[in-house]
Formats: sequence, structure tokens, C-alpha cells
Amino acid sequence: MKVYVPRDSAAKALGADAVASAIAYGAEARGIDVTVIRTGSRGMVWLEPLVEVERDGVRHGYGPMTPADVPALLDGTLDGLGPVEEIPFFARQTRLTFARCGVIDPLDLDAYAAHGGLVGLRRAIAMTGQQIVDEVKDSGLRGRGGAGFPTGIKWQTVHDAPADQKYIVCNADEGDSGTFADRMIMEGDPFTLIEGMAIAGLAVGATRGYVYLRSEYPDAITVMQEALRIGRARGLLGADVLGSGRAFDMEIRVGAGAYVCGEETSLLNSMEGKRGVVRAKPPLPAIEGFLGRPTVVNNVISLATVPVIFERGAQHYADFGLGRSRGTMPVQIAGNVKRGGLFETAFGLPLGELVEDVAGGTASGRPVKAVQVGGPLGAYMPPETFETPFAYEEFDGQGGLIGHAGVVVFDDTADMLQMARFAMEFCAVESCGKCTPCRIGAVRGVETIDRIAEGDAAAKDLLVDLCDTMTDGSLCALGGLTPYPVLSAMRNYPEDFARSKEAAE
Repeated sequence: MKVYVPRDSAAKALGADAVASAIAYGAEARGIDVTVIRTGSRGMVWLEPLVEVERDGVRHGYGPMTPADVPALLDGTLDGLGPVEEIPFFARQTRLTFARCGVIDPLDLDAYAAHGGLVGLRRAIAMTGQQIVDEVKDSGLRGRGGAGFPTGIKWQTVHDAPADQKYIVCNADEGDSGTFADRMIMEGDPFTLIEGMAIAGLAVGATRGYVYLRSEYPDAITVMQEALRIGRARGLLGADVLGSGRAFDMEIRVGAGAYVCGEETSLLNSMEGKRGVVRAKPPLPAIEGFLGRPTVVNNVISLATVPVIFERGAQHYADFGLGRSRGTMPVQIAGNVKRGGLFETAFGLPLGELVEDVAGGTASGRPVKAVQVGGPLGAYMPPETFETPFAYEEFDGQGGLIGHAGVVVFDDTADMLQMARFAMEFCAVESCGKCTPCRIGAVRGVETIDRIAEGDAAAKDLLVDLCDTMTDGSLCALGGLTPYPVLSAMRNYPEDFARSKEAAE
């Protein structure tokens, strides 16, 4: 009897370790031969801990599980959810990047290979660097960390840059509110990230890679470190990658918790032991990056998606999506929802379908008032925009951004003036201080919103002017995008900004 219990942080926070221990203890007490396999998460967080029992090759789900449910599970009397892959939330997904997450033991390299792992790397080994870059270009893959820049173009720049040493840097500093895809893939399928980075190294001629991982993710750090050890021992990393005669090795660097270090140049400064402040561009990191050398800086999901592109071919990946938004996106659903979790789907699904159908609407049962997409710097989207397809250009046309694809839902009790204030306060706290529009503008923004809350109607125009200055003058996206939530809140919820002095008093 095989029983699968997740070791993902979210599942562990909800009691997965206690459930796993209870299963092992109960099986021993009953004399039942049970193999407990710890996996990543399937991403259905509202069902965690989600325990799966394999019967005739089909995995049946039970959740949310507690230790008290274990005796009934082992006796076969516990009501279940049916086959896990038939649960509606899961069945309607298009799982490419996350195909193995929640399915295998994340540190079992043989299981990884049995489920399609390493096929892409073996294919890439037989290709030239330029052929690898062209394959990524043809796939249409764009950066999944927020900017949406074409991955193949970035790789081409590093490929063409002359240097005796080049680097691959994975930005795993996942700091946006409502996002957890990077953590899930590192904890649930770390070898896909390692494989993707190795392919990137072969493409551009880089022999060293680094994962800049936030200190707030101790489980991800532990899993990635062990995966690197296994990878070296099995020839996946080192001086002779899979017997190819080509070298690529990598290591983990742990950040100290600064949100701004999610910006690529601030991240590189931090890796070099410097203060995490934004660098002026040019030069771009692709020309002068880590230690002044040509550097590919990609997000976890960008790099973890590369293996499936090489396993199945660029065209297979490009066939999914809408317009210039190709492939799939792991949407992270959070906030006031009935069904929160990770939902991987091809670009193009309407926002309203994600919120009302996939997520089931609000957990409170009240009407949806706003949906913030793209983290704390994302715009607030009202229900009137719910027909907008989930894709880069389409969101841009509505004054929004996809960012890292975090979707946070608010019901009609949310005060959008206070949400706008939070955005400015967040920027003021997290600013690296390098540029004046961000460092000073965010502080003035909090003060100006407080004036509006006190009934000063003239302060609204001042706030708009301040946002324009931050957008045009900030060195990086922290100051440049903070106006998105502020202006969208003002534009879409004017009633929350129509405070009178009498009401304020």
C-alpha cells in the first residue's frame, strides 16, 4: 500500500508531518505494509494536508486530513475525494511546468527521470548553444518573474557577449504577496530547476550557476541543497554533465529578506556582498552582471519551464496561450477565496472565470470588490474588467500587469483608500533609497493619502502628480509600479476616496 503525503511548506503548516507520523505508527500497529512517500503539493491548499492512497495505479485523495482521521483511512472506512486527478480544480489545469509537483518524491532522481526528467537536458547536450537559444525563442517563453521579457532574447545577448566566464543566476527571492509558485517548485520538483539552469548554461556558455533564495524559505533551502548534492553525486552537475564533457555546477545563496533584492541588479549586488541597492542601467546584467561578467538572470518558473520545452519541443509549448503570451502560467490564487492554491493554465482564461469559477468566489460569501493581480505593485481590477483574458498585453490594456501571477481577492468590505495607502507605505518601507522618487515619493504618498482620508479633496490631484513622478523617475519597478495599485484604486473605487471632513471627524 503506497500512501503519498506532501512535504510542502503549506501542507506542513497545516499538519502534514503529524499526519505522516500517524500513518506510519498506525500501519505498524496494525501490521499493515504501508510505504509513505513524501511529495510536493498538488497545489490545492484548501484540501491540505491532502493524502493520496494508490489503488490499482490510481491515486485517491483524502483531505484535509488530521491525525484523528488516520485510523479510518487505514481501515478503509474514510470517505474520500475520489481520484485526485479528477478533482475539478485539478482536472481543468494544463500542467506542464508543474507536471511532477505533488506526484513524486522531490529528491528521488530516478522518479524524476521516470516522469520525463532529463530528457530535455540530454537533447540540449546534442545541440549547439545557438540551437538551444533558438529553441527557447521559438517557444515564446517570457520571463515569469514579472517583466515578461522574452527569455530567448536575454539568452541570445549573453550568448553573444564575449567573456571568459559567464553565469546563470536564478532569482528565487519570491517576495510578492499572494505568490508561492517558486517555493512550490523548489520544494516539490527541484531537479526541474537544476535541469533548466544546466540547459541555460549550455546555451550561453556559462559553467557556474547560483540560486538566490530568500531566507524566509527554510524548507526550500534544505530541499535545494540536498538536490544539488544528489545531482553532483549522479553526474547531473559538475565537470562532466551527464557524460557530455561539458561543465556546469551551481550553488545556493541565501538572501537576508529585502524585497528590493527581487530586482535583478539589487540581487546581484547582494550576491557580491554589497548593499542590496538598484544599479543604474545600462549596462544590462546580460553584458555586465555578476562580478561584471555576462549573466542570465531568470525567475524560478522561467528556468523550471525550460526542460519541458526541450522534452516536448518548442512548438508544443508555443501552441498553448494567447497572442504573444505563449505557454502556461502557474496562477497563484489567494486572499478571500473558497479554493486557494496553484492553478496552472494556458494564457487566455478570463480573470472572472479564475475568480468566480476556479476559486469559487469569496470565502466570506460576500461579493467580490477587487482583485489584485501581480503582487503588492499590481493594479486593483474591479468586476467590470473580469472579461479580460489572463495575458500580458491584455492586462496592460486594462492598466494592470500579470507580474508573478499572484491573484489576491477582496470582498466588498475592503476599503480601497486604505489599500492604496498600504501600497505607498510598503514602498516607503522596502525602498533601497537609491533614487529620490521612490525614497521620498512613497513617504509623501502616505502623507497625501492621509490628507484625502481627512477630507482634503485637493490632495487627490497632488497624489496623481506624485504617482506620475514616481512612474517616470524611479530607477526600478518598486517605485515605478507602486502607482499601479494607487491609481487603479482611485480610478475604480472613487467612492472610497470621497471622504468629507465631517465624516473624517
